[in-house]
Amino acid sequence: VPTNDVSVVDLTVLLEKQASYEEIMADGLSGTGGGGEGILGFTDEQVVSSDFTTCSYSSIVDSRAGIQLSPDFVKLVSWYDNEWGYSNRVVDLITYIAKKSDLY
Repeated sequence: VPTNDVSVVDLTVLLEKQASYEEIMADGLSGTGGGGEGILGFTDEQVVSSDFTTCSYSSIVDSRAGIQLSPDFVKLVSWYDNEWGYSNRVVDLITYIAKKSDLY
């Protein structure tokens, strides 16, 4: 279901170190321990673009849409709402500046 606001990233990556697609999803992207809370999302559900309208994440990795092409070559797919995700990051930035400036 196409929408005006939602876009997709089709990222093809040549890995320096071989890894399985499952390892990449489990270790590198599905966990939020890397400081990406609220910024980088993850889904393993069957989704279409309209599922991400008004999503506050900057990007949501779609584990079902990616593919491993070879042990060191993968294709990752991530969705984002052009307007809503960006607007949320602007609010985050304003809040950060206000806190640093003792205005908050």
